[in-house]
Amino acid sequence: MVSTDPAPASSIGTALPVPDEIATFALADLSGSPGWRRPVIVERELLILTTRGHGDAELDFHPLPCRPGTLLRVRAGQALRCAGRQFDATVVAWEPEALRGFGVELDTPVTWRQLAGEDEDAVISEVSQLAVDCQRHPDSLTARALLRHQLAVLLLRLALANADRSTPRPEDETFHRFRREVEHGYPHTRRVEDYAASLRCSVRTLTRACLAVTGRSAKQVIDERVALQAGRLLAATDQPIAQIGRHLGFSEPTNFGRFFTREVGVSPGAFRAARDQPAARVVRPRPPAEPNGGRFRAVGTTNGGHATRRGSPSAPTGDTGRA
Repeated sequence: MVSTDPAPASSIGTALPVPDEIATFALADLSGSPGWRRPVIVERELLILTTRGHGDAELDFHPLPCRPGTLLRVRAGQALRCAGRQFDATVVAWEPEALRGFGVELDTPVTWRQLAGEDEDAVISEVSQLAVDCQRHPDSLTARALLRHQLAVLLLRLALANADRSTPRPEDETFHRFRREVEHGYPHTRRVEDYAASLRCSVRTLTRACLAVTGRSAKQVIDERVALQAGRLLAATDQPIAQIGRHLGFSEPTNFGRFFTREVGVSPGAFRAARDQPAARVVRPRPPAEPNGGRFRAVGTTNGGHATRRGSPSAPTGDTGRA
């Protein structure tokens, strides 16, 4: 599978053991290099169920503890590393098209969950059966239908276990619509006005929704998403820094460097130089703003996991048409 981002040098697209729309395999098959020294940019939707041992997975530069029964939800495009891996896990990978028509909501902010009790028994059983059926049945319309239904049941079970039963606020829906627009539009514009026009609302409405859900302004949400993508590409690929900046809408390398340093606290070059270090030693860009999940945890949603923002919150000089 080929990524839509410019030529990532370390990704799992060619490392997956099978090209099927739904597949299961061992965690070791995701490693982009011996020892997994650098993150890889994930190109498929994943569930990772820890089966043995203890250790940390690094998802978008944030360490997540893993032990038997830990379940990670990894989305296409995220940066993943399990350096010094001391745990084993079963990986379920799929293409989004495999779940078309099943009513499964994939746009969920939750990332980490420690299973327990009946939930753990049910999920382990379903993942195990899915792995067996992926290996046992030859590819056919019937086998594909079986795997699709099994995966849908697994994800729906997890969605029910994490359902937010609180009364939704108007700001929640506005924020989720805004976040989806940012996910598609961040390489092209960082102007809040452009997103407000696309969503047919005011800048004030977007800012109010973002503050209510995340505690950050709409402009901060956009800039954090851009900085996160920059960090992914700096850590997981060998693309020139200037090329990464152009891909993210910066006309001049100096503007990109100024923006990244302001958001993350170190220059793009220093961030890339530290990419072989454990996540705890690297200043990390924030993940895109997300509301806190329930029993799953959305990584990086507390201030303790973020780099300190530096400098002025205004846009970098020289990119006024895009900032």
